[in-house]
Amino acid sequence: MNDSSKIRVAIIGATAYTSREAIRWLLRHPRAQITALCSRREPQPRIEEIFPDLAGQISMRCEPIDPPAFKGRADVAFLCVPNGLAMSLAPQLLAAGLRVVDFSADYRLKEPADYEQWYDKKHTDLENLERAVYGIPEFYREKIRTAALVANPGCYPTSAALGIVPLVKAGLIDPQDVIVDSASGVSGAGREPKPEHHFPERNETFEAYKVGEHRHMVEIERTLDPYVRGRKSSVIFTPHLVPMERGILSTIYLKPVQPVSVQHVAEVFGKTYANEPFIRLRQTPPRTADVARTNFCDITARVVKGRIIVLSAIDNMVKGAAGQAIQNMNVMFGLDETTGLLG
Repeated sequence: MNDSSKIRVAIIGATAYTSREAIRWLLRHPRAQITALCSRREPQPRIEEIFPDLAGQISMRCEPIDPPAFKGRADVAFLCVPNGLAMSLAPQLLAAGLRVVDFSADYRLKEPADYEQWYDKKHTDLENLERAVYGIPEFYREKIRTAALVANPGCYPTSAALGIVPLVKAGLIDPQDVIVDSASGVSGAGREPKPEHHFPERNETFEAYKVGEHRHMVEIERTLDPYVRGRKSSVIFTPHLVPMERGILSTIYLKPVQPVSVQHVAEVFGKTYANEPFIRLRQTPPRTADVARTNFCDITARVVKGRIIVLSAIDNMVKGAAGQAIQNMNVMFGLDETTGLLG
């Protein structure tokens, strides 16, 4: 029986890696209750059959995706489906009275032309695209509180934006000269089997991919644009794959508009993130091992030969996906945003 004091959560697309991560965190969330798990698979599996590590923690059979059926059964939906499918489901979920946190890219880019260019399809839900709120709580907390639809950010843009936005807002850097090199664990590629992600292909190798072509490059730019005075940002983004399960380390190269000291940069970060529970400012370079399986983002900065170098580390499955979604949910429903995300 549902505890009326709890937020009822439906996870749509429950067999993804990010869904498993969300389930793990929600099971220990004192104010949340999973009331539905949905899948496109036939026949519908039990979730513990897909993820045996969840056995003994949850026993629930997935059900077909039928948004009207969640009316009265859930307060919020985590939409963990592919790009393009989310924008057909979100309007139905909203009409059924649910609030939505969308893990896909369907509502992240406000300009339909950007979405069409980078995702090769037209956007079919322009009304909700306009009112969706980009879900980085550190920057958009007040808008998230009242949002019906939150666009959960991409993992790379999360690590990059948290390391760049404070310096853009402070007018410290040239927003048209931004270089981001990010290294990610293989889980960022998703659960769908691909030959290039098999163990013999990934082990003992380190490589860049989609150089100058990755979809998250435009998302990083659009995340910076609101803070740029009179012009748009320009970002060169190069992602890399590392033979590890999870984690992202972003190395960000920024050009100051005037000579700057590392102390000044540290002061800007300190002032911006003084009261942010999931941002940890480090003296030493952050490591992915230190943020693994947490919702923290660890940041440090250096000034080298007149350039600012920011290092930002997150867990791509937590702060880069499921943890940030739960942080957004907490804000949306008036909870302390650390609820269920510490310890």
